[in-house]
Amino acid sequence: MRKTVEFYFDVGSPASYLAWSQLPDLVSRHDAELVWKPMLLGGVFQATGNQSPATIEAKGRYSRMDMQRFARRYGVTLNQNPYFPVNTLQLMRGAVAYLDTPRFSDYLTAVFKGMWVDEQNMGEPEVVARVLSAAGFNPDDVMARIGDPAVKDRLKAITTEAVERGVFGAPTLFVGGDMYFGQDRLWMVEETLS
Repeated sequence: MRKTVEFYFDVGSPASYLAWSQLPDLVSRHDAELVWKPMLLGGVFQATGNQSPATIEAKGRYSRMDMQRFARRYGVTLNQNPYFPVNTLQLMRGAVAYLDTPRFSDYLTAVFKGMWVDEQNMGEPEVVARVLSAAGFNPDDVMARIGDPAVKDRLKAITTEAVERGVFGAPTLFVGGDMYFGQDRLWMVEETLS
């Protein structure tokens, strides 16, 4: 039976960005299936009492440095977005809206790149519209999808499911019943798939 890797993520998390940059190749190497689980990290924090490492000065400083180490290791660009942290509610609704469509990967690429490579203010609707337009999306269509009550409900449901499974931050991955928190555990995920 083919193994699956469930990936709970939020585009506002630099660690989610780093994991996203590596996971497709990782699961492909092991003929596994990647199951995307876009969740609202702010909702997870609220439900679990957790908070971003960035809220603690020393931890935030170390975390930024450590993320750069991993970016170099992975061969990807990770810039410190000057607008971080960003309210990602609309962006994550967009991820859910495109989840089961052929444009899902394009959407994630545009948003992650806008946030963590191009340092755009992805909390501002006009900036998001410009970023998505450049990626070939119609901003009016995106807004219509984001406003769909079924999309809103699905994001809430995935976020609730995450909390019920013990998720407290992003990214969190599951291989079978085994939970792995953080992009720095990808090697463990790979070992489990081997």
